[in-house]
Amino acid sequence: MPKVISKDGTVIAYEQSGKGPAVILVDGALCYRKFGPMESLAALIAPNFTVITYDRRGRGESSDTQPFALGRDIEDIDALITAAGGSAFVFGTSSGGCLALEAAIKLGDKIKKLGMWEPPYNSDPADKPVWKEYWTQLNKLVAANRRGDAVALFMQFVGTPANQINGMRQSPMWSQLEAIAPTLVYDATAMGGEDRSVPIKRAATVTVPTLVMNGTVIPFMLLTANTLAKAIPHAQHRTLEGQSHDVNLQVLAPVLVEFYAHPGN
Repeated sequence: MPKVISKDGTVIAYEQSGKGPAVILVDGALCYRKFGPMESLAALIAPNFTVITYDRRGRGESSDTQPFALGRDIEDIDALITAAGGSAFVFGTSSGGCLALEAAIKLGDKIKKLGMWEPPYNSDPADKPVWKEYWTQLNKLVAANRRGDAVALFMQFVGTPANQINGMRQSPMWSQLEAIAPTLVYDATAMGGEDRSVPIKRAATVTVPTLVMNGTVIPFMLLTANTLAKAIPHAQHRTLEGQSHDVNLQVLAPVLVEFYAHPGN
């Protein structure tokens, strides 16, 4: 299992497949190499690229170092880029898209192109108190080591019915989720911390070609993607009809291949 050492000494485990220009895939909340969509997405685009999937710090086979800071998540991506030869395309899904955006701001042209699927920023004024309450409660639960309750809070926030959450608590996978529950704070931090409004001013500093994508199931994701694409100087916006936040990878993969492979994008 290849590993890189991040700037603060954290060990980041990753896998590499395929051949061609490097693409680093960044997971969203509660996902890592063996739990989530990226392993399957990597298989779909590996015929065209050298694809790197990795365990974000605190997940899977990667270690962690406290205290957490968003800059450390970015340093992990930087270490992977170095291992890939000094530059790479980056794709992030959900809150992983928010992290990928922050990495593009910080790392500049080390990231050759940036792709994002439904980064869940939300500038609706009605969302502000709801998100702030989630942020506050999540931090309290993680600080108290109430990991199961932190996972349940996240599930509730994203709309999972209570009976499903209760059922999941009884399943073997729940212990896996509890193990990485503290990293929910890392994702919330990447989304803006106490305020998850669309980061228009920061997005305007992204200098690389960017593809912002959304589906049509969650209405605010369309508004968010459109706002981001307008803020980023070299961005294009794609809406994939009929797609939910859990996007069909068979639909997503060709769009990514076209974006990363086309020199004009």
